[in-house]
Amino acid sequence: MADTTGIEWTDSTRNPVTGCTKISDGCTHCYAATFAERWRGIQGHHFEAGFDITLRPERLKLPMTWRTPRRIFLDSMSDLFHQDIPDTYIARVFAVMALTPRHTFQVLTKRHARMKALLSRATFWHQVAEQGREHFARCQEDWLAVGAMLGGQPLPNVWLGVSVEDQKWADIRIPALLGTPAAVRFLSCEPLLGPVNLKRAVITMGSERGHGLTASYVHAAGCCENGLHGIDWVIAGGESGPRARPMHPQWARHLRDQCEWAGVPYFLKQWGEFAPEDHGHDRGRVALIDTQGRNWTERETPAPHDAVRMRRVGKPQAGRLLDGRHHDAAPAR
Repeated sequence: MADTTGIEWTDSTRNPVTGCTKISDGCTHCYAATFAERWRGIQGHHFEAGFDITLRPERLKLPMTWRTPRRIFLDSMSDLFHQDIPDTYIARVFAVMALTPRHTFQVLTKRHARMKALLSRATFWHQVAEQGREHFARCQEDWLAVGAMLGGQPLPNVWLGVSVEDQKWADIRIPALLGTPAAVRFLSCEPLLGPVNLKRAVITMGSERGHGLTASYVHAAGCCENGLHGIDWVIAGGESGPRARPMHPQWARHLRDQCEWAGVPYFLKQWGEFAPEDHGHDRGRVALIDTQGRNWTERETPAPHDAVRMRRVGKPQAGRLLDGRHHDAAPAR
């Protein structure tokens, strides 16, 4: 848990669980796993168990002590919907979020199927109420004052998101997110490892116009009866760390252009370790990458016309500028 954080799109992090397991290409160079595993076996250290799933119930109540409203990224060091985390514990986490409506909680997962199944069940929200009464609320009346979710409405201060590193996972995770009850839905396209066509990802929901991409499209298609309210925010970013893979500039631009066309806020978090050479970088190891994510060497001629020269300059030096400007848009709280 951190009062402040270096993650650009949030104010604080909160980790009532730590640990996870890798399930897709975006996990390959996981920063959290790398950090936690350094301390495995060191008696008394917070990460003595490395990156094994560890419940941290002592951390649950901390947001209740924060009086100033803030955006809180939940489980930056885990995945709340991991299969080894009990339903009752997830319900307890949601109870804290229900009891602190002044904060905005950003919940990001790669376990889209469990998230959708769990949050779509009325019995889960009864578990939330039970956990809230048992562990946090002083009396029945205190809990009922914040128990609107039992009427079938999602918590207004909880944003749900899925990780989308390429088109394969966009096609799988985005429809599941759109089918999950949520006040705000967002995508974290980081590390972005390939091009992502959002319209292709949401077309499986039933509309040739790109059903679910925006709230206006949802209403125009008459599909609000199904509880689908679109993508509300897109975050993109390249990979950082010793074995980082470069992000092709066209992938970031394509997401930006889709968001501008659809009226969806777009946030470019970082280039990561590599930045485009034509952004003013003339030092650092060169990586040549095409729009399909294939790497080339300068000895291979001719390289594809869409291959660009990326320089390994490190995350701080690479910065966040795309075509000369920052992209910091986000939904209103």
